[in-house]
Amino acid sequence: MFRFGMGELVIILLIILLLFGAAKLPEIARALGKSIKEFKKAGKQIKDDVEDVTKDKEIKG
Repeated sequence: MFRFGMGELVIILLIILLLFGAAKLPEIARALGKSIKEFKKAGKQIKDDVEDVTKDKEIKG
């Protein structure tokens, strides 16, 4: 959908640097990484739950 080139990414990173400062960037990156990890974990759990329910229905039906 959106394709960013190297120039756009550099501009976005500079804006983020100006808004938050260099000291906050590692903290923000760490929080973003943890959020992505939790989101993937929740998605996997939902997928596993749906598969379990489908298997139960196939066994009973």
